[in-house]
Amino acid sequence: MKVLYLGTGAAEGIPACFCNCAFCRGARLRGEVRTRAQVLYGDLSVDFPPDAYYHAVKFGVDLSALRYLAVTHAHMDHFYVQDFVLRGYKYAKELSSSKLEIFANAEALEVFEEGTRREMKPEVRRGIVLHPICSGRSYAFGGWKLTALPACHSSREPLVFLLERDGRRILHLTDTGLLPEAAYAILEKQGGAPIDLITFDCTFLYGETAEGARHMGLDANAKVLARLEEMGLADGHTKRVITHFSHNAEPTALLLRRAEEEYGVIAAYDGMALEI
Repeated sequence: MKVLYLGTGAAEGIPACFCNCAFCRGARLRGEVRTRAQVLYGDLSVDFPPDAYYHAVKFGVDLSALRYLAVTHAHMDHFYVQDFVLRGYKYAKELSSSKLEIFANAEALEVFEEGTRREMKPEVRRGIVLHPICSGRSYAFGGWKLTALPACHSSREPLVFLLERDGRRILHLTDTGLLPEAAYAILEKQGGAPIDLITFDCTFLYGETAEGARHMGLDANAKVLARLEEMGLADGHTKRVITHFSHNAEPTALLLRRAEEEYGVIAAYDGMALEI
């Protein structure tokens, strides 16, 4: 399965939208860009940020071919619903897939309806299927099995996902702080072979992850990984990718190389591709 890390920045992007700190000024001068987070696992995208259009143009992604979208939560940097108004009518012709199926919690579905009702044409709406999902349940579609897990974040019932297809297992962990015990209980119940790929929220990078934080850094990533190894759900073959970096963590190339060496992770960058 091909995995594309299309966007690897936190909500504000890098350089941050309105920021003039030394790091962001330097990033602008060096042309270092991290757009808002989106990962494409085969024909399934986790989240759809304001930068999805840019991702399509920059990395040659056919968004009309996107079959499935799993939404972690309703924050605009992960679910920019206004763009779906353009999926059809005279804005888009000869779509590669006639249907887009969106799997999201109740709050995100409310945001979708609120954000599209003024401008979405009925013929566009007919091509989008909304599926409500909730923590602790699994959903089967198009060869995928998606298990929704509770996250530690700020919106109502934020979710992270265990994704399974063709014998591959992926644990997608953005946006969240340290996983709640309920998430481990669900994973333990699911059982199965060790996970092939973990996508870690690493917003803080080398910054400390405070108790109750709604994002993680390398310290929290290591704790989650250790717990998964104890459960037999991660081992030496498990790829570990860190992403969703904030400008406040100053994720320079040097600092990310250090993280890769010290923690045995892969530091994602916009457009990074993996095979699992």
